[in-house]
Amino acid sequence: MTALSDPPATGVLAKPRRFWRFRDGATGTTSRQGAMPQPAAVRAGLFPWLPVLLAAGIALWFARPFVPTFVSLCATAGVMVIAAMVSLRARSHALAGEPGWQVADAVRLGAWAALVVAAGLGLAQLRATQVSAPVLGFRYYGPIEGRVVEIDRSARDRMRLTLDRVRLRDMAPDRTPALVRVSLMDMAADTGAVVGQRVMLTGHLGPPPGPASPGSFDFRSMAWFQGLGAVGYVRTPILPVAAPEGGIWVMDRTRMGVAAAMRDSIGGQRGAVAAALMTGDRSGIAEATNEIMRASNLYHIISISGLHMGMLAGFVYNGLRLALVGAVAAGLALRWPVHKIAATVALAAAAGYLWLSGGGVATERAFVMVAVMLCAILADRRAISLRSIAIAALIILAYSPEAVTSPGFQMSFAATVALVLCYGPWRQVGPKLPFWLRPVAMLIISSMVAGLATSPIAAALFSRMAHYGLLANLLVVPVMGSLVMPMGVIAALLAPIGLAGPALWVMGLGTGWMLWIAEWIAGLNGAVSAVPLPPWQVVPLMGFGATVAILSWRRGMMRTRSASLAGASVGLAMLIAAFGLWLTTSRPQILIAPEGEGVGLMTAEGRSLSKPSGGSFVVDTWLSEDGDMATQEQAAARPAWSGDRRDRLAELPDGWRLMHFTGKGSGERAAQQCHAQTILVATEAIPDLPQGAACLIFDQKSLRRTGAVAVEIRDGRPMLLTVTETAGAAPWVAAQARRPSRK
Repeated sequence: MTALSDPPATGVLAKPRRFWRFRDGATGTTSRQGAMPQPAAVRAGLFPWLPVLLAAGIALWFARPFVPTFVSLCATAGVMVIAAMVSLRARSHALAGEPGWQVADAVRLGAWAALVVAAGLGLAQLRATQVSAPVLGFRYYGPIEGRVVEIDRSARDRMRLTLDRVRLRDMAPDRTPALVRVSLMDMAADTGAVVGQRVMLTGHLGPPPGPASPGSFDFRSMAWFQGLGAVGYVRTPILPVAAPEGGIWVMDRTRMGVAAAMRDSIGGQRGAVAAALMTGDRSGIAEATNEIMRASNLYHIISISGLHMGMLAGFVYNGLRLALVGAVAAGLALRWPVHKIAATVALAAAAGYLWLSGGGVATERAFVMVAVMLCAILADRRAISLRSIAIAALIILAYSPEAVTSPGFQMSFAATVALVLCYGPWRQVGPKLPFWLRPVAMLIISSMVAGLATSPIAAALFSRMAHYGLLANLLVVPVMGSLVMPMGVIAALLAPIGLAGPALWVMGLGTGWMLWIAEWIAGLNGAVSAVPLPPWQVVPLMGFGATVAILSWRRGMMRTRSASLAGASVGLAMLIAAFGLWLTTSRPQILIAPEGEGVGLMTAEGRSLSKPSGGSFVVDTWLSEDGDMATQEQAAARPAWSGDRRDRLAELPDGWRLMHFTGKGSGERAAQQCHAQTILVATEAIPDLPQGAACLIFDQKSLRRTGAVAVEIRDGRPMLLTVTETAGAAPWVAAQARRPSRK
């Protein structure tokens, strides 16, 4: 009699067995009766897929966000329970070795995938509920009191204050936004406010603005997850209410003091960039500097990310490891775990850098990635691997699901995965190079690989392509890794004894080189070109397509080539679909600004604007997303519009007319032009018209409900798409719609 004594191993952590083992009941002998196919979970290499599936669930929620309710949370939990039950049932069939166990194991794998996707959906829902806070639903002008928690600079080169513990006149505490951000203008710009200090000011506030057009970036989403309930500006001086608080704010003021000392020691924009690299304080960087950094594709260097954290931790780890190896070789120490000691100190240095930089979201993400790799060294595991990246991604997605939608998360992991894929070939080629050439070659190769991996994402998200960015990074990143960041570490070590000056001087040389290269590259002919904004599906298709292709190919190469080719083919198909959508996309014929302050009509020469000024942020966004490098004034000079500067008229196909009215009395003037096949846009409310009026109206009242509007004239009929439609029932939209009262 023959009995099964050793069932096939399944699961991710189980070691796959290639043979069934049978025991003869009569003789007690065992024999192997043939090769057993490896279980699907093992063949798939499940663990690196976990963050991919989790991100897919989170992305599903953000594709059509909604206000989390008890019913939706229960439904998500129900899906997870059903998936778990299916998985357990399939596992029992596989372990029993019943006929068709391969199918059962595949079903188990699918059930686990559904469970993880549902978990991602649930995480996004829970996070949206956790960060829920009041959002201002009207225009406010009056006194504002709060504690300064952040000082930075806006895209328009204005200082900004972010306040918490806010008080507004006649506003109930439970209706008051948790955080407000105000830009300082005129006399308010010269403020002596410091973080941790309670201040009072008089300013204008409003809800976070919606997208410039349907499909554009929605600032309200980012503000919701930051707890930011209102934004505005102030023109009057800032008045201190109380002395700066102690505790953690002392540490933050110390960080700001370090940044100021670095700016003073190095001087100019070189010092401002050096302070930003080491402390995360970018308030000293002028907008002109930011522009040349963007045009040369070096702007990512200013923002503390995985590049800086990796360079700092790598310098500390390698430097200390070499020193300890020298000590062991000299007989000063015996049997020291050199690599573990170096990893521990590097981890402490990375944690210190996290604190010194202010602990921004991108910096926290970079620290998690570096910490996972250093902990892998401490656990005697491979530090540079897809598994390490997967662990870092799971940690980040668990505490911050909204990171999936951020450019920093997408570009950081794209660059890191690309570098890991190149690590294997580098281990074969690197030892063959001269010792002195290896660090430089490694930095050059890493710059090329990271640049190629992130360029498509950057172009899709920012509608700009820096054609000489690769050259700029090749010239700057090696200097960053070999000069700027090491000197920053040395300066930090020497600062307590007052000897940081020489290291800061050398660091200034490095940042000066970076700024010179950025200015030179930005000044080259054709340095930057604009590309049209792709449909929202393009970036997810690119990201998931590339990930599926990479994971399928790498895991399949180690197991079954047929599965490898199938998965890689699916990933490549997603990439082809993404670029196909991008190449065939078309921009809306008519765009109407959220408050009616601007109207743009697409012509053969590009988008023609109704006015050469007004609503500059919105119309600049339109032009950028069109892939148009023209200024607002140049776009307004294009032929399409006629009439008085307050009453503009454009003729459309099929006999339609588009009219834009601005200024005082615009609503009354627009009402007089309500005729058939006429689109009226006014910055004021248009009086009630007779029943059955034939014109199409977009005034102050209707635009508050719809947000920005895109219009297409098709077959003689206008087709509308509004921001409200594209946003759906997102919690940040619902919060503004509630319009909280003052009391």
